[in-house]
Amino acid sequence: MNEMSPLHKRTVRTPDASPVNLSRRGFLGASLGALVLGVSLTPGGRALAQGAAPAIVPGTRVNAYIQIQPDSTVLFRSAFIEGGQGIFTAMAQIVGEELDVDPTQFVVACAPPGPDYTLIGGLRFTGGSMSVRMSYETMRKLGAAARRMLLEAAATQWKVPIAALTTQPGRVIHAASKRSIAYGDLAKAAAALPVPSNVPLRSRKDFRWIGKPVARIDIRDKSTGKATYAIDLKVDAMLYGAVQHGARLGMEPDALSNEDQVKAMPGVHSVHRLPGAVAVLASSWWRARRAVETLEITWTEAAPGSTVRVMPADYSSEAHLDDLKAHTGDGLAFETHGAVGPALAGAARIVEASYDAPHLAHAQLEPPSAIARFNADGTLEVWAPNQAPEMFQADAAKVAGIAPEKVILHSPILGGFFGRHFLYQSANPYPQAIQLAKAAGRPVKLVWTREEEFLRDALRPMGVARFRAGLDASGMPVALSAVAIGEGATGRWFGRTVDKVDSSAVEGIAGKVYAIANRRVGQIHVDDPAIIGFWRSVGHSMNDFFYETFFDEMADAGKQDPYELRRRLLADSPRHRKLIEAVADLSGGWKRGPFTADDGTRRARGVAMASPFGSEVATIVEVSLKDGEVVVHHVWVAIDPGSIVNPAIIEAQVNSAVALGLSSALLEEVIYENGVPRARNYDGYPILPPDRMPKVHVRIVESGAPMGGIGEPGLPGVPPAVVNAASVLTGKRIRSLPLSRTSLADAAG
Repeated sequence: MNEMSPLHKRTVRTPDASPVNLSRRGFLGASLGALVLGVSLTPGGRALAQGAAPAIVPGTRVNAYIQIQPDSTVLFRSAFIEGGQGIFTAMAQIVGEELDVDPTQFVVACAPPGPDYTLIGGLRFTGGSMSVRMSYETMRKLGAAARRMLLEAAATQWKVPIAALTTQPGRVIHAASKRSIAYGDLAKAAAALPVPSNVPLRSRKDFRWIGKPVARIDIRDKSTGKATYAIDLKVDAMLYGAVQHGARLGMEPDALSNEDQVKAMPGVHSVHRLPGAVAVLASSWWRARRAVETLEITWTEAAPGSTVRVMPADYSSEAHLDDLKAHTGDGLAFETHGAVGPALAGAARIVEASYDAPHLAHAQLEPPSAIARFNADGTLEVWAPNQAPEMFQADAAKVAGIAPEKVILHSPILGGFFGRHFLYQSANPYPQAIQLAKAAGRPVKLVWTREEEFLRDALRPMGVARFRAGLDASGMPVALSAVAIGEGATGRWFGRTVDKVDSSAVEGIAGKVYAIANRRVGQIHVDDPAIIGFWRSVGHSMNDFFYETFFDEMADAGKQDPYELRRRLLADSPRHRKLIEAVADLSGGWKRGPFTADDGTRRARGVAMASPFGSEVATIVEVSLKDGEVVVHHVWVAIDPGSIVNPAIIEAQVNSAVALGLSSALLEEVIYENGVPRARNYDGYPILPPDRMPKVHVRIVESGAPMGGIGEPGLPGVPPAVVNAASVLTGKRIRSLPLSRTSLADAAG
């Protein structure tokens, strides 16, 4: 998802620039007695007459983001959605730095749909590790403009030059007269002033909060159970809904043999047929669930010409993997350097290998849910977990058959997401909630069971990659050819051009900085029958495993140490060479092994590098083998995101990414049989348990390069580093994930 240009085909803007709703913290209710700083202001201009419709430059209208309360606390509308990654805290740090307000004095909630918030090339979504890096300068300027307006208001009130004034957190200071005034007392006057442009920003050396390990502003509510997720929400007079989907996508409900019996169950309101599902509405969710699971449903196959993507009845993961492996050729070129063919032909030795990785589920903690309510004024309110409010608003309007501006979308904090809450066909409950609310004439809260979630999740694609490398007489690589086989998520949802490679299908194989003179990366597109989507670190999550594991095979074939070979091939890339040396230093010095640890276990280490989402990452992992399984003892990660906002959040995100990377490497896979996923809950889809989580050591390197992402980059280096280490102990190469498929024996016996 590094290249998001296809998204521009789907840009959504609302005709009304004003906010249409506010989140769980209740901005509208809280604003009674508050003073919104900069009512309908445009840069360099005064307040606009009501009804004027100027062009809106995203991120410039102070009032769209900042609301100063009488007690000088700041209510901030974030363009990005909090899902555990710390974006609300980062926004408070960035804006607070320039506004001169301590981040602890911020209350942050997700902004409503609207053009003020389309900060990513005219679009808005929370994903691709883009939130901070794509909004950093804009949010600093916004905070600086608001502070300047407060200074101007104080200068006018006190009749002093603005140059004589300074600020301290939440207050304007006139040192000469020893006067001070709170921001909350100035907000009304400031609101009448033009929004200034080109306000000087603070020097980096003067930062008090940016770059510091500021505590998460949401942690207390989350720790005490006060944080409100979509699954916690209620509205007056609502019914609860539960659904039963057809086992395979495309199946439709036919006969309900015991419908009357189910309708007579306690609390049941009604039974409804939906596209691909049957729903029951009841007075409680438990009653709805019991009723829908009691229904005896006859399902029919999709009708000819169905617009729904149909899952074949004979589809299996095993057969799909065999199909991917059966495709031959070099595919459509994505990246070419030098002359690969002649270099391979003249190589002293050829190294070849093929790798594969399975479908993965998101398996986030919070099951999908949605509330839909039609209001008397003709509007539709929807509360739904999402990562792209404008896109969801437009789609909800389409489902309801109304104009987008009639949809009031609430975007609660997310109970985990990792790419789960994008606009995937058939993988979201809000269209069903809208249809049920319309049919029942009452608000409906629909919650999918974990079983329905596993049945309808949008999965990480399955993938295969083939590599062929040429080595010279000294064992150094002179050529590398790679071809990725499968389908990318970006092409699936935002349009694929037949004669171009979807970058999400090759990222992590393409773009490597190792100095191999002749190299080519291609793709063979093969449709994935499953509903696929964006998974944490997208293509990097498997492609870096493919490439970095093959790198070690290539090093072994040339009798080179894999760490030293990486260093040598990074000689002309000082940023990357410094990073791999930093992770080696963090680990106490590189040693591949096998070696005996203090506890007597036989261990080895693996190394990998990755360049995802604008950041650079080097990873070393230390493992042993026990009872045929890999035991991971330590993970060392050096990450260079260019510059940083909060090192504590970075460390937490790296730990999180390492956990997910380990889980995918060791345990996770979605297996289809007869068109149906075998696992319908965590009992059949194991994830990393706490007792298998190793100690994670993180070093942040600030190179000064353009700011990169944080949420995803820590993941891709983990699977290859684990496999590279395990291969040292087993004495054989491992080319397929997860490792739970194979009983691993130590070569030493």
